[in-house]
Amino acid sequence: MTDPKADLPAVAFIGLGNMGSPMSARLAAAGYPVTGFDLDPAARDRLTEAGGTTAGSAAEAARGAGVVILMLPSSAVVEAVLAEPAVTAALAPGTTVIDMSSSDPLSTRKLAGELAAASVTLIDAPVSGGVKGAENGTLTIMVGGEEAAVERARPLLAQLGSARRAGNVGSGHAIKAINNLLSATHLLATAEGILAGERFGLDPAVMVELINTSSGRSGSTDNKYPNFILPETFDSGFGLRLMLKDMKIATGLARQLGLSSRLGEQAVALWEHAAEALPPAADHTEIARWAAAATRAG
Repeated sequence: MTDPKADLPAVAFIGLGNMGSPMSARLAAAGYPVTGFDLDPAARDRLTEAGGTTAGSAAEAARGAGVVILMLPSSAVVEAVLAEPAVTAALAPGTTVIDMSSSDPLSTRKLAGELAAASVTLIDAPVSGGVKGAENGTLTIMVGGEEAAVERARPLLAQLGSARRAGNVGSGHAIKAINNLLSATHLLATAEGILAGERFGLDPAVMVELINTSSGRSGSTDNKYPNFILPETFDSGFGLRLMLKDMKIATGLARQLGLSSRLGEQAVALWEHAAEALPPAADHTEIARWAAAATRAG
């Protein structure tokens, strides 16, 4: 009997952080030959324990891979990795590069054109759903790229969550940035509303429960408040500065397209104040803690 796993492409997974670690582990568990690279030795060890193999560099991981997945902090890092001469040489014609980072959509389009000149296909596939979604394979995956390329990647992406093509290359990154701008804006608005209710004498937990069956409901009240803010763990696994970076991608995209983003720019300014006040490794849910301190100071 033919082993269906024998036809699975070799995967290089570059970036084994909070999201990349469980995602690469899921692919290894599904039978994909996964070779990962991360600057952190502990991250590489996690993939080895999950059944994958690790490499000493991004180029070594990419060599011989049919699919190269990037889960990195920014477009600048993605571009720097792919510009390494050894990585460029390792990307054979016909390789598919899947950028699952939260990158700048216009930079993604430019990079896709550069890779296409070497017969390498780039699709962007950023995700939403957090660490829990990465662990459970329930991520929302926003995909940009040519239909044929997206369809080739669909079986692999299905191991990580639900993938939907948003449009041409760069579309996934555009939607992800806009989504995170919305998420950040309503999280801060929720924090201010909860603080006002608490000052009035309301129980924050009761407020969240009632809002979650009313029109003010959002991902902030449904997930972030009950799971990370009310318990005061502030450990969603997504950094405040990464959220701010995504917000700036969204407002920057609007500016480049000749649009105003007045509320978005105000939200960015407030999150920048929070980033200045909170520790470098602060989780994005700590915006609620900052809002409380700012209210007391005011």
